[in-house]
Amino acid sequence: MTTIKDIAKVAGVSVTTVSRALNGYSDVNEATRKKIMDVAKELNYSPNTLARSLVMNKSKTIGLLVSGLNEGAVKDNFTFEVLSGVNQYVSDSDYDLILFSTNSTKQREKTYSQLCKERRVDGAIIQGIRTDDPYLQEVVESNIPCVLIDIPIETETVGYVTTNNRQGAQKAVDHLIRLGHQNIAMINGHEFAVVSQERLKGYQDALKVANIEFNPDWVVNGDFNEEAAEKVALKLIESNPEISAIFCASDLMALGVMKVARRLNIRIPEQLSIVGYDDILLASYVSPPLTTVAQNKFQMGYEAAKMLIHTLEGKDEPHVKTLDTDLKIRETTKKFNKN
Repeated sequence: MTTIKDIAKVAGVSVTTVSRALNGYSDVNEATRKKIMDVAKELNYSPNTLARSLVMNKSKTIGLLVSGLNEGAVKDNFTFEVLSGVNQYVSDSDYDLILFSTNSTKQREKTYSQLCKERRVDGAIIQGIRTDDPYLQEVVESNIPCVLIDIPIETETVGYVTTNNRQGAQKAVDHLIRLGHQNIAMINGHEFAVVSQERLKGYQDALKVANIEFNPDWVVNGDFNEEAAEKVALKLIESNPEISAIFCASDLMALGVMKVARRLNIRIPEQLSIVGYDDILLASYVSPPLTTVAQNKFQMGYEAAKMLIHTLEGKDEPHVKTLDTDLKIRETTKKFNKN
């Protein structure tokens, strides 16, 4: 197997020069670097990444840490699209990517730092974590660079990528109001999600602008879960038949509301308009196709990987990225008819 000593002998330079050229140090003359690279290619040189990582104390590997992967994730393609975006950016870099998941049991056994060190990652992207998760404080206190998805924390080593959730929710409710709806309820996620807090604010903003009184009894939590949303939606609709529209903080919960409407023989959108959030793959295939707020999950992953790698490379760039949303008007919303 070819070594850097072999390359140095053929190129007529020192082993140190070869090592610095292959590892991208800027103090190597470009002509010399090109010569070394050409020789390395001719000799089919393959670097020993483990040895290099031990010498440089860097693995050139980042991790995507996902919390809350469960059966519901099969329908909700959010994590997959984020992963695809992360993978796209990493594939075009000289870094590698590993995926590892966590749950409450694992977190009791290993700290965030232990998890990262065991897998020899230089930094991590974290998706699906709750604000009450014990790992969150560890992330902030750790010196391991990290990018959070949808949690607005910024330090020297921590950044985040999110979408404008408040504005996205306001777009959804504005759409319902323009259709003439006044009695608009909301199925939110849970109190330990920043996106829930922001989407609730957007819902309230839209009502306030339209001079519609906010009714706290018409906001219930469905835990971003289809079955949980079914239960709370059933009680909400049966107790408040005057509700003509429901804004859901996720598409999965909107699917649960649609099930309840069918069970109660309520026609969508003639008798009940529904708007979701996320634009998951199923949103355009359910019947009727779901009106929803689309967020670019692929781009979120791409920007998270870009931010993390730039942080690892010492680039002085912002640690915050906020993406826009897009309202996809389909067939679950309709102009309100009092009759």
